[in-house]
Amino acid sequence: MDAAELRELLTPEALRLLDELEPSSTTSDAVALVSRLRKAGHSPGRVAAVLTQYRLRRKAVAKFGPFAQRMLFTPEGLEQASRLRVAAVHAGRFAAAGLSRVADLGCGIGGDAMAMASLDLRVTAVERDEATAAIAAFNLVPFPTAQVVHGDALEQPLDAVDAVWLDPARRAGVSRLSSPDDWSPSLTQALAIAQQRPAGIKLAPGMDRALLPKGLEAQWISVDGEVVELVLWSGALARSGVGRAALVLRGDEPPAELRAVDDSADVEPGPLGEYLYEPDGAVIRARLIGDLARSMGARMLEPTIAYLTADRPTSTPFARGFRVLERLPLDTARIKRALAARQIGVLEIKKRGVDIDPAALRPTLALRGSGSAVLLLTRAAGERIALIAERAD
Repeated sequence: MDAAELRELLTPEALRLLDELEPSSTTSDAVALVSRLRKAGHSPGRVAAVLTQYRLRRKAVAKFGPFAQRMLFTPEGLEQASRLRVAAVHAGRFAAAGLSRVADLGCGIGGDAMAMASLDLRVTAVERDEATAAIAAFNLVPFPTAQVVHGDALEQPLDAVDAVWLDPARRAGVSRLSSPDDWSPSLTQALAIAQQRPAGIKLAPGMDRALLPKGLEAQWISVDGEVVELVLWSGALARSGVGRAALVLRGDEPPAELRAVDDSADVEPGPLGEYLYEPDGAVIRARLIGDLARSMGARMLEPTIAYLTADRPTSTPFARGFRVLERLPLDTARIKRALAARQIGVLEIKKRGVDIDPAALRPTLALRGSGSAVLLLTRAAGERIALIAERAD
């Protein structure tokens, strides 16, 4: 967002116009909206600024729910912002540790700062990008315990705070955050700050695990089956005896978490049972599959593939379960005949450990019928197999 667009957006007229627009989910409505605003005599700059926010608010509902309709965004800030439910988890940890004065270094559009301030924590939100800092200030207006500082996170004094939250920004030109040099501040700089105050450092969930520092708690968080982040916790924010954690947030279900001192040892592989389980991505990233298997009385289907199998059903928030109806060799013709015999017209295809494109496979199966099923393509005892199954969650 450039300075001109920001100045136009923050005028009372533009903000009033934005708030008066009815939410919409269709592109055609947005096109009609542009025409209507121009006919009403609004300047091209105002129309462009309002329309951008209109579209971003629509997109932001997935992360911020109804709160999105009173917030402002930048495209990059929205992309990198924590989901509101996840930000609430972050804030709750600071509150539970009795750390009431927090510096949010690299606050972006202010999502985490909003969650902290909603718990009456005193938050100093620091953002180096001027336009993003202005957006954060707007979003934090309803929270009197929050203030926004336009400045460099590395130059922010920490004397007046109890703890630090760091959400390093993506460096220009970087699309995947997997190296310590991909962030600003870098991981080395963030860890140096974490030595001064208890800290939470938000990182990409796919970060090279060899880079994880010793002595910090590493917590992977998934939302509705998608692993959204890795957080390193230090000092009073790290829990005693917890080096690895997988936090699973799914729908309206209560949060569920697996914890361990370190990576858990895998269980031995064994024969396919009546039930197959796919561990949540956070459990896989945290390498706690072995602990999960032992808690379920399950075994690995294949040593290097994250599927578990068991003879009896187990209800768990840490894996999605399937009841195996039929096992076949991974042969397209045989799979097609088996699905036709079962009159399967609706099919979910999942794969692990085999080089097959489900999108390319689907048309060759000629699905028709009123039944539904799940097709799991994987390996067992070195053999490529296909499992026709039904969900057993």
